[in-house]
Amino acid sequence: MNEMQQAKRLEEFKKSVTNRFNIYNSLFLSLPYADMENVGMLVPLLFEQCDKGLRAGKKPQDILESFFANFAVLEDEQARIDFMFRIIQYVERQVVLYDSVEDAAFPKLQEYTGSLSIKDYFELVDQNKNWDKIAKKLSTFSARIVLTAHPTQFYTPSVLNIIKELQDLINENRIDDIDITLQQLGLTSLINTRKPTPLDEAKNIIHILRYTYYDAIGELFQYVKRNLRTENFDNYNLIKLGFWPGGDRDGNPFVTAEITRQVANELRLTLMKCYYNDLKTLRKKLTFKKLQEPLLDLNQKLYRAMFQEDIVLSYEEIVTRLTEIREILVEQYHSLYLEELNELLDRVHIFKTHFATLDIRQDHSKHKLVVETILKQQGVIKEELDELQEEDLIRWLLEETISLDPEHYKEDIVKDTLVNIAQLRAIQEKNGEEGCNRYIISNSEDIFSVLFVFGLFRWSGWKDEEITFDIVPLFETMKGMQASERVMQFLFDTPGYRQHLKRRNDTHTIMLGFSDGTKDGGYVKANWSILKTKETLSKMCKKNGIRAIFFDGRGGPPARGGGKTHKFYAAQTKDVANHEIQLTIQGQTITSTYGTKQQFIHNAEQLLTAGLTNNLFGKEHLISSAERKLIEELSELSYEKYEALKQHEKFIPYLEQRSTLKYYTRANIGSRPGKRGSKKQLTLSDLRAISFVGSWSQLKQNVPGYFGLGTAIQKLKAEGRIKEVRDLYKDVPFFRALMSNSMMSLAKTNFNLTSYMKDDPEFGEFWSILHEEYQLSKKMLLQISGHKFLMEDEAVSRESVKIREKIVLPLLVIQQNALYHISRASEHRELYEKIVTRSLYGNINASRNSA
Repeated sequence: MNEMQQAKRLEEFKKSVTNRFNIYNSLFLSLPYADMENVGMLVPLLFEQCDKGLRAGKKPQDILESFFANFAVLEDEQARIDFMFRIIQYVERQVVLYDSVEDAAFPKLQEYTGSLSIKDYFELVDQNKNWDKIAKKLSTFSARIVLTAHPTQFYTPSVLNIIKELQDLINENRIDDIDITLQQLGLTSLINTRKPTPLDEAKNIIHILRYTYYDAIGELFQYVKRNLRTENFDNYNLIKLGFWPGGDRDGNPFVTAEITRQVANELRLTLMKCYYNDLKTLRKKLTFKKLQEPLLDLNQKLYRAMFQEDIVLSYEEIVTRLTEIREILVEQYHSLYLEELNELLDRVHIFKTHFATLDIRQDHSKHKLVVETILKQQGVIKEELDELQEEDLIRWLLEETISLDPEHYKEDIVKDTLVNIAQLRAIQEKNGEEGCNRYIISNSEDIFSVLFVFGLFRWSGWKDEEITFDIVPLFETMKGMQASERVMQFLFDTPGYRQHLKRRNDTHTIMLGFSDGTKDGGYVKANWSILKTKETLSKMCKKNGIRAIFFDGRGGPPARGGGKTHKFYAAQTKDVANHEIQLTIQGQTITSTYGTKQQFIHNAEQLLTAGLTNNLFGKEHLISSAERKLIEELSELSYEKYEALKQHEKFIPYLEQRSTLKYYTRANIGSRPGKRGSKKQLTLSDLRAISFVGSWSQLKQNVPGYFGLGTAIQKLKAEGRIKEVRDLYKDVPFFRALMSNSMMSLAKTNFNLTSYMKDDPEFGEFWSILHEEYQLSKKMLLQISGHKFLMEDEAVSRESVKIREKIVLPLLVIQQNALYHISRASEHRELYEKIVTRSLYGNINASRNSA
């Protein structure tokens, strides 16, 4: 984006976001609530005291002590605790208000953006006369957006509705109605009173499918279809939806076969409601005599199918009916309203009867346990799989037949895994094959990650030629990525599995995970390893006549593979297979980045243009061998520093005793536990990447987003090679995208908040290690980018981060103060623990991509 455009965008941001928020915020803070008189008026004052105090190096507990003595005048500790709870409630709602204002301004801000929309893209094609090329690419290209249920999304449906209402009112400037809606927000509970079940999580996200994505995808498809100069554009897979809530059982024992069945039904029934409503609107226009009977017939069938899960209306039947109606309309009624009818038909072709593909996911270790239990019961082994030679185990999985009855097994996990695999056929019969046809294995590190699942399908009664499932290994650890080429080659060389791939169109989906990769290997090494793994696997698949499709497990923040998604895809090298973009969208990224129709369309367009740009325009991204060597060097140096930190004896104790780590599981955010397994002693491998990254974010230290980078660049600088790194930043989009994500992590960091820890007898030295690396990373990144300050080239994002951090500062000081009192064994320990848990919500929502 050029400087003038950036200045205009910033000016628009200040007008539409900053100023509006300040006006509505002052209105909100002055609203009277029962037993919260005047608390709102003290919020700005508290922010000022926190800001000044932290800058002056004061401890959070001293800042609050002086605030209570001089401003709020509260002597009694219980009264102070009550007051802090109220402040938290105010801050949470300020975040909701800010989200609403920012989302409402989205369309205006887009006018000044440098990112390519499909419209801009088509204009470029017009100038270059590349229509044939683009039509060909668009006829097969696809972006699959997979919504996950990771425990970071916790605005309840009622709050999401308030946000939507506020956006509309803010756009229309209806101040009186805004006033009333803010009062409603003040009185509405923002948090789940109980831990959501996996079905609750699924329903929350299906709510967004129904009211946002159904229209957004339909409209985006129509736009492409109208503007592409080909006769019959019929790539209904242009934007596909994937769905993990209710299918992803990795680390979540509450996702059972029954939950999977219920969620599959819920997706189908909700889609039938969407079709029914569209048909209802259409019937008001198609008032012609000969259409009444077929319209009524389809209407009644949809009505029954949207309420009764045992009544299934097939995709073929809906299409046949609508096609009959279209023929009559064209032949006898001058094609009146034909466009509207075609739009509904297109939507039926896009969503069929499944709405979104429900993916099944489980950890490799669980499949190993199931296979071991079965073979033990069959008398093939006594205790462990290691008793079998590798070729014998492969023979059992690919050739031998075992008839299983899940009821013969005592362990819940064994029984449920078998029940689930057996019922997947029934789900496909109701929702269509696309309704559920991918089985993902997390922590894949060897050939058996895939072969165990293939064997379990066979043993559960699926004939080899009828396994209509893609088995997707997820390589997420450094070890997994290193083994991936050998694993995939072995699978391609295994006749039974190669036959299966032939039936799956010689296509293999391979998932690469950013979250655990970063936790395992550090920021630069994880991202660099993923790119190299993609290049290696692309080449290897091509050699074997297999079409590789990469599925990226990207989180919200850069530390979990998030950050600027468009930049990430646009920066892929030409050696990465680019038939389809697939990525996960999780937590509050679902509502923040893809939450409104305009946002969804914009971000989906970004995925399409990023994927297409690599194929059609500009120079292909090449990373020379010298540049590769340099990235390799930086990745190893930063990894060494990060690895040393992980090995530090205080690493886990610091997270356990000085961060919010253990409070993640107490917050009723998601249905999934905060760590894998039930061991007493916490280990890094058991730790969920979400709670790991989230805990650093709550401390405002964001360690996984940059740690080790400063040391790595400094070392090269000491060798007189800083110019090489500057050139790398300038010339290699992949490296630049990584560094700008790191700069965003650094911009969201605030070590003043925890500076009191430098005097901590147990953790002072550890805190100083973190602080020094933060300062060094910031200094080095500014040097290689040539920027004067962080996020200099992203003025609007920078401004947004600044306002969000400002809103949330009092909440963070209250959280740190509570952690301090807990560590001092306060008599009010339980209440302070509640404060910590409660303060997680507002902070994660404010960061928008912190979890």
